[in-house]
Amino acid sequence: MLDDSLSHGDATQDDLASSYNSVRQLSADLAAPLSDADATVQSMTDASPAKWHLAHESWFFETFVLRDHVDSYKLFDAEWPFLFNSYYEAEGERQLRARRGMITRPSLEEVRAYRAYVDEALLAALPSLDGETRALIELGLNHEQQHQELLLMDIQHLFAENPLEPAMFAARPADPVDAAGELGWIEGRSGEAEIGCDGTGFAFDCEGPRHKVYLNPHALADRPVTNGEWIAFIEDGGYADPALWLSDGWTWVQDNRIAAPLYWRTRDDGEWYRFGLAGAQPIDPHAPVCHVSYYEADAFARWTGYRLPTEAEWEAAAAPLDSLAGNQLDAAMEPRPAAVRPAKGLRQMFGDVWEWTASAYQPHPGFRAAKGAVGEYNGKFMVGQYVLKGASCATPRGHSRASYRNFFYPHMRWQFAGLRLARDL
Repeated sequence: MLDDSLSHGDATQDDLASSYNSVRQLSADLAAPLSDADATVQSMTDASPAKWHLAHESWFFETFVLRDHVDSYKLFDAEWPFLFNSYYEAEGERQLRARRGMITRPSLEEVRAYRAYVDEALLAALPSLDGETRALIELGLNHEQQHQELLLMDIQHLFAENPLEPAMFAARPADPVDAAGELGWIEGRSGEAEIGCDGTGFAFDCEGPRHKVYLNPHALADRPVTNGEWIAFIEDGGYADPALWLSDGWTWVQDNRIAAPLYWRTRDDGEWYRFGLAGAQPIDPHAPVCHVSYYEADAFARWTGYRLPTEAEWEAAAAPLDSLAGNQLDAAMEPRPAAVRPAKGLRQMFGDVWEWTASAYQPHPGFRAAKGAVGEYNGKFMVGQYVLKGASCATPRGHSRASYRNFFYPHMRWQFAGLRLARDL
């Protein structure tokens, strides 16, 4: 759903230009440490090269704003839309996702020149654009913020394949924090509630319409599951007990020899460490566990005797909370332990790790995809995936909110995903 204020042209030109420059600069800054080789290689079919992300972000603005709404605009290169279209069938043929790593040319520097060309043209055209077109720019900026997190996910996966275990960024000193402490429980709202975007501010179309739900009595854990708790699951044989796993999950564990979260490794002395954007680091037992699949999250919940929260339970609990708080992209880029425990209340709902829910990614009642190519953005992926809520240490601050719906297939775990437990009352 596009922001109503933008669609009526209420956002000032200066505000939109400032947001545009800020988001675009962050993408450039994230990619700054990368060589051309770093930015070209594709480590798996689900990931994309950093160079492709940088170009695709610009293709979005070039296609849906400049090409379609600025009469004098000339494409930077008429062959590049084939390279950098992602999944928009309405935009025609494109490079197969699994072969994006074959795009050795254009170079990283040429992609950066492409970004500069698009930026100059869009900012020059901005004063003449109507409210509907400015709303497309707002959509494009949120789209780019999604790709900023994807770029970090994909680079971490790529560097993890390198025997040298290179770091993309230097580790940031941790702020003093309390240990996670014993798990506490916060009673959730029960009875009738409403979830979905409320029409204020930007939201993606899949976040609406707002609608009523019914919540049975329940409680949510006051913090996410920690690495230390996950080690206990491993040591108790959690990955070897088929009784804990969904059938598809058990097949996945067996076929892929899964025995720990992604990026967890052991040294010669048997001690665990994990590979992250800051390279190889000791595992902090108090930090939220990260890079686990839905299958793993569900199995862990069964091991504890609890369950995963539903999307509605999580969203109703998060609605009053500050989505700008927490450890997000501008803070650490690694999950951190919970801050000092408040007198009562939920901790780390936004930041550190996305949290798996038990809810399938399905349309909210009354959902209708937008017309045209942008209508392909979310709706056609509403099958076979599960919803994650919150934000992570790689999510740009201000990008998420209680109604935000992240979604992945149940076997995927290269995203910054953890879990929070729930229980019936």
